[in-house]
Amino acid sequence: MNRNNIWIHIGLAVVVITTAAVLGQIRRWQSKPFLNVTVENVQSDNIAPKRTKAPIRSQSDTQPEVMVKFRPGVKLSEIQKIAAKNNDLVEDNIESVKGLVAIDDMDAADMNAVAKQYAAMSEFVEYAEPIAVIKLDDPARELSAKDLKHREPNDNLPNDPQFSDQWALNNLGQDGGKANADIGALKAWQKTHGTSDVVVAVLDTGVDYSHTDLAANMWVRPDSIPQYTDDQLGTFNDLQGYDADANAGDPMDDNGHGTHCSGIIGAEGNNNEGIAGVNWNVEIMPLKFLGKGGFGTTKDAIEAINYAIDRKQKGVNLRVISASWGSTSYSKALEDAIRAAGENGILFVAAAGNATTDNDKRPHYPSNYDLPNVISVASLDRNDALSSFSNYGAKTVHIAAPGREILSTWLGDQYREASGTSMATPQVSGVAALIVASEPNISVEKLRERILKSVDKIDSLSGKVATGGRINAAKALGIDK
Repeated sequence: MNRNNIWIHIGLAVVVITTAAVLGQIRRWQSKPFLNVTVENVQSDNIAPKRTKAPIRSQSDTQPEVMVKFRPGVKLSEIQKIAAKNNDLVEDNIESVKGLVAIDDMDAADMNAVAKQYAAMSEFVEYAEPIAVIKLDDPARELSAKDLKHREPNDNLPNDPQFSDQWALNNLGQDGGKANADIGALKAWQKTHGTSDVVVAVLDTGVDYSHTDLAANMWVRPDSIPQYTDDQLGTFNDLQGYDADANAGDPMDDNGHGTHCSGIIGAEGNNNEGIAGVNWNVEIMPLKFLGKGGFGTTKDAIEAINYAIDRKQKGVNLRVISASWGSTSYSKALEDAIRAAGENGILFVAAAGNATTDNDKRPHYPSNYDLPNVISVASLDRNDALSSFSNYGAKTVHIAAPGREILSTWLGDQYREASGTSMATPQVSGVAALIVASEPNISVEKLRERILKSVDKIDSLSGKVATGGRINAAKALGIDK
């Protein structure tokens, strides 16, 4: 074969190989539904360069990495096409915050890279942020001989056997405490014990709704309220509440933290059982987003708040969300969800944190969100002193409440003492519910104002919390001026 023929054959071989490769690539593109998408009203140069692919995960393993807020005017169908263009999935659309979605990157890329990619689409995206992990940070619980201790009831007090150990409600100086260093519950109860017409949501690890001292005060979805339906997540039989951690309708507590907080708000009073809540009568709605180990995500918290707003809009008289958790990670998406709750008439009471730090200098969220429906709560001991673990902040922590050595309900019909701003927060949530029981039409703005203006001033709290005082339920109800 002469030299000219050799080059002719080589050229033909190159053409054949190149053609086969192009045809093969076209077939691969056609077989990938996530990439075979034309996005209406979206220019290709506004889509950030595709990230290097990692092995594809199945949708059964899906776990969203980022929250993305799209600009007004971008339709959900367009958002889904943008996501598909990048081989991503819209895992959930947060209906209460228009344009906010949870995005699952099907390439298992780094969440910071995914967030950066969407943030670069500035024509369509307001913000994008990685989904943060949240973990309970309460101080380690010290075992107490009073965990299961019963005392004889007093005829002038609720007949709950362990009420005498509830110094936060009635401090007589027991166990080395300071008399009257409490929330003034006895006087408040002269006006109201609460009502089952008021619903308080506990955004936490769920609630042991079968607990003997809680069962009568648990929210149960009325027949008039339809089951919860989310276009992306499905329909849930939310008879007892909602579990955003598992995307399920059963919010049973497998940690204990949410059950403890719930007992502070509304353990049934004067039932000759265990303890009394700030409200003897109330309805507690479990919103579970923290799992057995006390871990959760901002995305799950947002979905639980979105559920609460949906239930409120469907007719549930949900007036307070109690949130005994937090972190130093700022989330604009979580802030938007809490703002939406306020716009729907829901007060959001949040723990200030347990790191003994100044929240004015080192913000703690969600308690630091500067929103008109948020109250941030510090913890006090039985001597009206700021608890050694409690965060504080002259501008960003609003009020203090008893939070050390607080006896309340626990899993399996048990009772335990626990400490933390987690325990102080439901004291305030409980008082908020008493106010609403007395004044059903009070606005969320007036409710917050009433609580913050009804404190007992404490010298040691000056410069530590904005109000300089401890919550007083009686004053909040107009009993003790």
